[in-house]
Amino acid sequence: MGMKLENGYEMKTTFWQDFTIADAFGIDAIKDTYRNAFMSWQFNTVYITELAIVMNLKCWYYYNKGNDAISQLYADLYYKVRDWCLSNLKGTDLKYYVKMTD
Repeated sequence: MGMKLENGYEMKTTFWQDFTIADAFGIDAIKDTYRNAFMSWQFNTVYITELAIVMNLKCWYYYNKGNDAISQLYADLYYKVRDWCLSNLKGTDLKYYVKMTD
């Protein structure tokens, strides 16, 4: 379904593709896609973790392309979802998040 990471993990979501589509429409589309993904999946540990991973990957992708505005937006969204996860996930859910994002 989703993309495969360098460590062999296959994403269960289509977040990378969803945000790639949003990228073509600009900052407002990225923010809207994030808002929809977060609100829909914040209580699914695997999906919210993958959202954080994609925000991080997109941040570095645009940093390497020299697009500071989009890179910074993705960095801000990464920290937003990361902070939510660290404050709200507990027990095995938090362990999963930390393992996958470490």
